[in-house]
Amino acid sequence: MTERVVLAYSGGLDTSVAIGWIAEQTGAEVVAVAADVGQGGEDLEEVRKRAIACGAVESEVLDLRDEFADRYCLPALRAGALYMERYPLVSALSRPVIVEALVAAARRYGADTVAHGCTGKGNDQVRFEVGIGALAPDLDVLAPVRDSGMTRDESIAFAERNGLPIDVSGRSPYSIDQNLWGRAVETGFLEDPWNAPIEELYSYSADPTIARDPDEVLIRFDAGVPTAIDGRPVTVRQAIEELNTRAGAQGVGRLDMVEDRLVGIKSREVYEAPGALALLAAHRELEDLTVERDLRRFKRGVEQRWAELVYDGLWFSPLKTALDAFIDSAQEHVSGEVRLRLHAGSAVPTGRRSDSTLYDYGLATYDTGDTFDQSLAKGFVQLWGLPSRIAATRDLKAGSVGSAP
Repeated sequence: MTERVVLAYSGGLDTSVAIGWIAEQTGAEVVAVAADVGQGGEDLEEVRKRAIACGAVESEVLDLRDEFADRYCLPALRAGALYMERYPLVSALSRPVIVEALVAAARRYGADTVAHGCTGKGNDQVRFEVGIGALAPDLDVLAPVRDSGMTRDESIAFAERNGLPIDVSGRSPYSIDQNLWGRAVETGFLEDPWNAPIEELYSYSADPTIARDPDEVLIRFDAGVPTAIDGRPVTVRQAIEELNTRAGAQGVGRLDMVEDRLVGIKSREVYEAPGALALLAAHRELEDLTVERDLRRFKRGVEQRWAELVYDGLWFSPLKTALDAFIDSAQEHVSGEVRLRLHAGSAVPTGRRSDSTLYDYGLATYDTGDTFDQSLAKGFVQLWGLPSRIAATRDLKAGSVGSAP
């Protein structure tokens, strides 16, 4: 029986050339699988047809938008996940849903190998290969772009030599990856971290310096899940899409950063994530209102570790699974509404309310109605500072308090 390889297919130069390269190098038939994770752009039916024209024996496009929103973007929102406290895991979140689809396709088509179009410099090679290994350790993995060492000029020559229907004349100088959760732009003149981004880089957000009226939005959460906007019920995907539009129109969600890649190099990246960052801001505000102090403090550390695991391609790892269980528990009371003011590139919470609030007006107020017994504070302060006071007394006796180091 002829061997088959399932290829993660984007429709671009590299993965189109990969179809022919795999056939030449292995003699296997190639099944091209494209995933719709809300990236927009080119009609995916045209992408499917191109794969066939490039030599694939089968080609399919999978609509994964709702699955991506519900099973990947939502956990990231509830986890408050920001890599390096800034990046909302745009590309990192989409890879595991694509990995699941590739493994399922390999089973469906009787393939024993999965291929991807990643280079050897990026994070995605790790995300694909580690994810496939976790879900299907019996499958082999090919990386034609990385393993062939083919340059861009050589890829173009291969496409021309084999008559592949690839037009590279208007190819963008940037590497762009986008989905529901956001958009990532790199390479080109951005590889010099001193160069400022230019307006043409952006498509999810408007110029935040252009004057426009603010937009006020009311977001409802139930157990950490966005369920309504301005009183209208929404799915997770609808919430992201609406806030991409509304927050993006106000210039919200732009990031320009140098990040630490998993492979050990630093990379300059420009991101747009208006919906993600608006939702994360609202969710964080509601957590501050409804989550007990020590649980909230501990979760902040979990948020960082969760983001690192996902960024590093360990979505299917045991630690990630365990942290998910903690986060599910921590979200039990995160229900209520947050009012955001979207304006001039910022999403600022201006109000929050919840039936599960831990905010007690009687305890918080300094005015009439104060129910806080201030007479209790003196003893609390003395006991709280007792360990430090004892240590200071010891050091004073030893002559070390206030002495020069």
